[in-house]
Amino acid sequence: MSLLPAYVPAHQLLAGKSVLITAAAGGGIGFATARRVLEEGARALVIADIHPRRLEEAANTLRADFADREIFSQIANVTVETEVQALVDFAESKTGGIDILVNNAGLGGSKRIVEMSDDEWLRVIDVTLNGTFRMTRAMLKKMQPRGRGAIVNNASVLGWRAQKEQAHYAAAKAGVMALTRCAGLEAAEFGIRVNAVSPSIVFHDHLRKTAPEALLQQLVSREAFGRAAEAFEIANIIVFLASEYASYLVGEVISASSQHA
Repeated sequence: MSLLPAYVPAHQLLAGKSVLITAAAGGGIGFATARRVLEEGARALVIADIHPRRLEEAANTLRADFADREIFSQIANVTVETEVQALVDFAESKTGGIDILVNNAGLGGSKRIVEMSDDEWLRVIDVTLNGTFRMTRAMLKKMQPRGRGAIVNNASVLGWRAQKEQAHYAAAKAGVMALTRCAGLEAAEFGIRVNAVSPSIVFHDHLRKTAPEALLQQLVSREAFGRAAEAFEIANIIVFLASEYASYLVGEVISASSQHA
C-alpha cells in the first residue's frame, strides 16, 4: 500500500510552450513542476523565488539536465506589486510570451487562533492568496490580448477541510479556490483556462522543518495509500491542467488526496 509510485514517462504534453513558475526553488512542488514541464517539452522556462542561492542552484540544475532549453531565473516576492510586474515583464521578454503560469507561492505555519497576531494572519494571506491574485492579474493582462494561455494555481485540501492551528492557511487556500473559479469565468472569455490543484500532504524539506513529525505521521495515517504524495505526483496534475488535455476545464479545483472519506 505504501510503495512509491513509478515516475511516469513524459508524453510531450507541453511541447513548444513557455512556462513561468513561482516558488520553484528547493525540493518541493515548484521545482518538481519545473522539471516536469521541461520533460514534457516546454521550450522555455522561467522560475522565480525569494531565496537567491536556492533559486540559482535550482536553475543551474535544470540547465545542466536540459541544455537544449531556455531556462531563466528571477528573484521575486509575490507580496510586492513592483516585483510581480518586473517578473512578468522579465518572463515575457525572455520567452517571447508566457503560455502557462503556475502560481505555486504560498506560506504556511501552525498557530491557534487565540494566539495568532494580525501580522501572522496577514502574512499568510498576503503570500498565499494575494500573491496568487497579483500574479494572475499581471499575467492575464498579457495573455488576454493573445487570446490563449493557461494558469494553474496551487490550492490545498485545507481549503475544504478543517485542521487545528491552520485557520490562516486554510482561509488563504479557500480563497485561492474561489479566486480560481471567478478568474476562470473571466479568463474563458479570452480563450484562457484557469484551474487549480488541491494537494493533501506532500513531504518536502520545508514541511519537515516547520511541522512536528508526530503530526505529519498522523496526517499520513489518514491517507488511503498509507503515504504522503510525492512532489512529482502533484506536478503531473499541474501538467495535465496546463495541457490541452484539460481544454474544457474552467475554474476547476482537482483534489489530489487519497484521504479516507
